[in-house]
Amino acid sequence: MFREFRDFLMRGNVIDLAVAVVIGAAFGAVITSFVGDILTPLLGLLNVPDFSTLTFTAGKATVNYGLFLNALITFVLIAASIFFLVVKPMNAMAARRAAGSPAEEPSTKVCPECASGIPAAARRCPMCTSELPA
Repeated sequence: MFREFRDFLMRGNVIDLAVAVVIGAAFGAVITSFVGDILTPLLGLLNVPDFSTLTFTAGKATVNYGLFLNALITFVLIAASIFFLVVKPMNAMAARRAAGSPAEEPSTKVCPECASGIPAAARRCPMCTSELPA
């Protein structure tokens, strides 16, 4: 049983997942710091107020809707940061790679006589034995 558990832990996808979680946590800290320490103060320079003190009382309950607004603004800033710092550059890199790679030749073709799929290099159809144009 211990050997099976060890084999499970040593499979590639478990290790990959563990590395992804650790890197994700570190990346989350970087993005949180970027938003909290750089973007949020810049919003202050643009006269966007801190909403954390906005509340209203409903009976005995105090509703802190200002904290929700701050969390919503932080979410939008984090989403925009991830989009512009990670997603957009990765899409541009993938597009450059795709543009640089040659188009693949098709590996199959259709026999003009019997319409069966055959290898592209075939000179004679294996289904109907008709000769194929070069």
